[in-house]
Amino acid sequence: MTWVKSSYSGTSPESECVEVALGTQVTAVRDSKAPSAGNLLVPGESWHAFLAQWKVEQ
Repeated sequence: MTWVKSSYSGTSPESECVEVALGTQVTAVRDSKAPSAGNLLVPGESWHAFLAQWKVEQ
């Protein structure tokens, strides 16, 4: 998986940020400041529904 930092995150190392890795069946989400702490696996359909709802609320 390739991890990508959120475009809404700051550029400094102290920035609070989230990274995602898109897979074919799941999306993995982790804290970029603690990548070895684990990640959250979200089913692909749920991830897309989350993004669609988030865009509506913006």
